[in-house]
Amino acid sequence: MTNREQELVALLKLNPMISQKEIAEKLGIQRSSVAAHILNLTKKGLIKGKGYILSEDEYVLVIGGAAMDITGFPKDKLRMEDSNPGTMKTSMGGVGRNIGENLARLGVGVKMLTALGDDVYGHKIISSCEALGMDFSNAMILRDEDTATYLAIMDEDGDMLVAISNMGIIERINIDFIKKNEKLIRGASAVVVDTNLDQKVIEYIATEFANCPLFVDTVSSAKSEKLRRVVGAFHTIKPNKLEAELLSGINILTESDLIAAKDWFIKAGVKQVFISLGKDGVLYGDENHHYKSEIEPVNMVSATGAGDAFMAGLVYGHINRLGMEKTVKIAQVMSALTVSSEMTIHPEMSESILRAIIQG
Repeated sequence: MTNREQELVALLKLNPMISQKEIAEKLGIQRSSVAAHILNLTKKGLIKGKGYILSEDEYVLVIGGAAMDITGFPKDKLRMEDSNPGTMKTSMGGVGRNIGENLARLGVGVKMLTALGDDVYGHKIISSCEALGMDFSNAMILRDEDTATYLAIMDEDGDMLVAISNMGIIERINIDFIKKNEKLIRGASAVVVDTNLDQKVIEYIATEFANCPLFVDTVSSAKSEKLRRVVGAFHTIKPNKLEAELLSGINILTESDLIAAKDWFIKAGVKQVFISLGKDGVLYGDENHHYKSEIEPVNMVSATGAGDAFMAGLVYGHINRLGMEKTVKIAQVMSALTVSSEMTIHPEMSESILRAIIQG
């Protein structure tokens, strides 16, 4: 879907009986343009029947964190133990939520299982994400907790130097909450889990829903340790080199070591492995193959959110049955778009832009 179509679908979800005139006024476009968009959405199967009834398409379920990101950028070379002139950006974040938004911007139906405070940040996250078509109807809204926040300080090259993460609220996502949403999990085309979740919750999901297509984002080397006992239950995993070493026990010094690490995950039960190598690309493969994909140089503004965009690309490729090579290309393009923006999610991320870049 285009950005405009996403906006229109969000309005229809809020009010299926809204008139074309009202849609035109809310979006600031001509009524004739609204009619054309509705016709296109109908042809795509996203609208059916009278009253703009939206088609119940497949959905991706994301179980993980939703937070507000605060990112600081120094004007010049960063000086430690000092006050640095610069700029600050506030945007919505959280690994799970970031993956979900990237998918929603590609026209994928997304449902979120997360926990938010009943506060300004929590309400802002819900309203902004629902405007993109994301479904937060099953999320926990807690009066006694603050919405998670993530504070990152970047260096002069746009790389994260240090960050503080306040994700305590995610501990409220417990096994009982997962059990309550069992039907939602089993009905998903793919289930994305981020390792900010409690280890017992991750292990429960991996044990009880191993037959579902489970995708896991390792988040960090420390949090990836939570996967050690159940890593084989996941369909797809995306560790970086250090995380792959920690989980596999293989010291990765050469490309042969990378392949051995990939094979370790496959033997454990993982169907697809994507080992991120930073500027050196990605080593990936399945039971029968391995490949290495280089990356094109990109003007980096901020690295925040790049891994989340990559994971969203992997999920997008899977649910559209694109094959591993094309899936990696999509994931790398999404990651490159993200690092070219100061925002955690590139504001112009869409399926049409992604297609144009890949085909161009």
